[in-house]
Amino acid sequence: MVSSGKAVGSWLSEEGSLTRRLRTLCGSSFRVEVVGAHWRTPFLGEARLLRVRNHRRAWVREVVLFAGDCPLVLARSVIPRETLRGRHCQLARLGQRPLGEWLFSHPELRRLSLEFARVQPQQWCPELKAAQGLGVPVWGRRALYDVARHQLLVCEFFLPQLLRLDNHTQGSECD
Repeated sequence: MVSSGKAVGSWLSEEGSLTRRLRTLCGSSFRVEVVGAHWRTPFLGEARLLRVRNHRRAWVREVVLFAGDCPLVLARSVIPRETLRGRHCQLARLGQRPLGEWLFSHPELRRLSLEFARVQPQQWCPELKAAQGLGVPVWGRRALYDVARHQLLVCEFFLPQLLRLDNHTQGSECD
């Protein structure tokens, strides 16, 4: 087991594009798998940060970022309906493309807030816990972004495989 303090700290504090950093680390083996992309009611804390009224739906996209078949990051983005109007409408049609490519291509991008959390294994839903082998605490971050006066929320959880990969190699092999 890798000591996660220093290793996870650099991922939590990453100011640039997580997608770009993962592509540098993983090379051509980097890929995105969409777990779900639907209109949903955001969690209470998400709605509060985004100032979305109770029971209003938002575009919620959940993905796993991989190096080959090795899951590295679980990510969830929450995009209010108002953000998807006009030139940002393509956010609901990203498919397998990473959100970070779109997000960090905008010069108007501002990160408004950043929060950190350590999630215990029992806090994950049973299906996700089983599918990703979430048997240890996992660090994550939640960032609120503004792009041209439209907000969206991005949550990222850094899996132990990422920390091992980052600590040992610049390749794409998973332990």
